[in-house]
Amino acid sequence: MHVHILGICGTFMGGIAVIAKNLGFEVTGSDANVYPPMSTMLEENGIKIYEGYGEEQLQPAPDLVIVGNAMKRSIPCVEYMLNNNIPFTSGPAWLEEFILKDKKVLAVAGTHGKTSTSAMVAWILECANLKPSFLIGGVPQNFGVSARIEKDSPYFVIEADEYDCAFFDKRSKFVHYKPYVQILNNLEFDHADIFENIDMIKKQFHHLVRIIPGKGEVIVPTDDKNIDDVIKMGCWSNLLSIGNQGGKLQYELLSNDGSSFKVLDENHNELGIVNWEAIGIHNVKNALMAIAAANYIGVSVTDAIKALATFALPKRRMELKGEVNGVAVYDDFAHHPTAIKTTIHGLREKVGNNKKIIAVFEPRSNTMKLGSNKEHLVESFIDAQSVYMYAPDGLKWKPEELAHTESFKIYHDFDKMFNDICVEAKADNNSVILVMSNGGFNGIANKLVTNLA
Repeated sequence: MHVHILGICGTFMGGIAVIAKNLGFEVTGSDANVYPPMSTMLEENGIKIYEGYGEEQLQPAPDLVIVGNAMKRSIPCVEYMLNNNIPFTSGPAWLEEFILKDKKVLAVAGTHGKTSTSAMVAWILECANLKPSFLIGGVPQNFGVSARIEKDSPYFVIEADEYDCAFFDKRSKFVHYKPYVQILNNLEFDHADIFENIDMIKKQFHHLVRIIPGKGEVIVPTDDKNIDDVIKMGCWSNLLSIGNQGGKLQYELLSNDGSSFKVLDENHNELGIVNWEAIGIHNVKNALMAIAAANYIGVSVTDAIKALATFALPKRRMELKGEVNGVAVYDDFAHHPTAIKTTIHGLREKVGNNKKIIAVFEPRSNTMKLGSNKEHLVESFIDAQSVYMYAPDGLKWKPEELAHTESFKIYHDFDKMFNDICVEAKADNNSVILVMSNGGFNGIANKLVTNLA
């Protein structure tokens, strides 16, 4: 069976491509934005990628077209697909029909931390010899691929996104996943292009909770009011709270950057110590969620803690791209003000107060392009001494309107910004550069490493 995937280089659709390929499907795909690490992963799996969305890519017609949620009416291949009655479906619906109906699903939803937490859950299960299948919105470095299928394993770990499925199915993706264990990491307003307000997102999360079986489990934080509101709408499953405000699992930092911490039960009894490569309080909380999820299907807390000692964050999650002449360059996926703030703070705790943090940011997400949450943007960079913000085409607001300081610099010319960053970094080898974007950002992180050398 030949499936053609529209929007194949998105992290989610790329994962579906790998799973389909592993199941023996003939897989091809199209995308307008082809860049690593996803394009590299697809090519390594022998999947042919076409640039753009020309109708000739569907000639001859595939048996099925899997349509990504970035596709819209008027795109040539979409119109050709409809006019020629070529069978089509969405990515989440394909997963539900071909894969998940036979699996016990462990899902991770939330505004922040889905990719990292999903990778943690998958790695804990892997170390427990449970050989999970998984689909994660990034490339976990422990596995080297964003998705895999294990036919003999009953477990499937999936990053459960609240974004819509496709132009013909406006429900959130996660309603197709039918989870058995569901992590709700956190909830803030995001995806302003499809949600008018936070209450609309809460409603989608409520729809998710409604389909979790009674013998399943919902894992929630103790300190998130929006998640509390979702649970108050109704929860018919086992409910487990995680966090230092009365949670079943709690933590005690042994290192301010989160690289070492105790795992405690609700009575503050020590269950073990995590020493790992990850940093940031947000990742400590993610780890507790992952430990709890794995524990519900039988993995001991002790074994989960042991697995995290060898866990590596997914690519583009505080990924060190290189260190040249004393200047380290990190690449991160942060694009929401809260994620930006916690990411920079984690780096600050790691490098100490004597290092200058040069933050480089691209407001590329649909929410940022619309200007939602922009009022929180400047304050999210509080732990950085120097900020470079690139204003890409398509912004619906003027960044110059931000009440920013001289250290918060705004650029419309990418090359000018790149050169200025290099000049500042070369002038101060006691600095660290942190690049943040949910897109390719012109490959700036690797270019900075090359230039600094």
